Amino acid sequence: MIHATGLLRTALWLAELGLPVLPLREGKLPFGNCPACTSSKAAGPCQCGDRPNMKFAGPCQCPAPCHGWAAATTDPDVLTSPAWARAWQQAGAVAYHPGGGGFTVVDLDNADAVAWARENLPVTKTVATTRGEHWIYQGTMQSANKVRAGVDIKSRMSYARWYRPGTGPIAALPDAVRALVLKEETTRPLRGEVDSSSPTRAIWDRSVATGCRHTDTFVQTGLARGLAKIAACREQGAGSTAYGVARFLAKQHTACPGPCGLETIKRQIIDAAVAVGVPKEYAARAVANGFNAVAVRAS
Repeated sequence: MIHATGLLRTALWLAELGLPVLPLREGKLPFGNCPACTSSKAAGPCQCGDRPNMKFAGPCQCPAPCHGWAAATTDPDVLTSPAWARAWQQAGAVAYHPGGGGFTVVDLDNADAVAWARENLPVTKTVATTRGEHWIYQGTMQSANKVRAGVDIKSRMSYARWYRPGTGPIAALPDAVRALVLKEETTRPLRGEVDSSSPTRAIWDRSVATGCRHTDTFVQTGLARGLAKIAACREQGAGSTAYGVARFLAKQHTACPGPCGLETIKRQIIDAAVAVGVPKEYAARAVANGFNAVAVRAS
């Protein structure tokens, strides 16, 4: 009872901050639906708006904490109601609905995922979890699981376990995170090339970068490393990696008088993504978003 009371106290505090919350049972799972909601799947619409499988948005109207994320609420009268009392007594953790609070959580489930995020995503508020980290951004988007190895997106129609307030200022939801849920349809290889690859490969050299303040070695080394990262994404994630590479390389030229041959660099990044199966239009959009995220004077 003391443990459950402590969790309820945490939930009430989060609700005061405007974050919709709900109890989780042991194993980080929501409590099961009440009998009326469980039977509605076979018998027809129920009093909760017929969302037994959490397929539709909107608050849960059932007095009990049914339908997982949809039950999350900021109403203290609901949280302390008799219908929720048993759940709090059996609860093992508190969860919240990120989208309902205006947030998106990038759930990094292991050390490799955390290392990837530190290299590819903007710094934001970070919360340590039992196996990795939660990176929290201001703004909402579609939720999706396994957008890449060890990475889930929790925002709309999803819940996240509450651990602690976290550290660092919160950043706005970046395009790099939004791009993770876009489906990257692969194209069929054709004699070592993909159908949409450029017939003539663009190559950066000093002739297209007469106003770049960097040495050829500096630019070529950074570009080669970025292209190698994209080439390694043969199963998934090449589009979002292309965004990260474009953003990183663009930042290198923010103080250059120009021209720096960035259009050629863009084409090389796009070609690298297309070569591992990313549709050309998707690759071009990801690279453009990466460059647009950085104010670059040089072209």
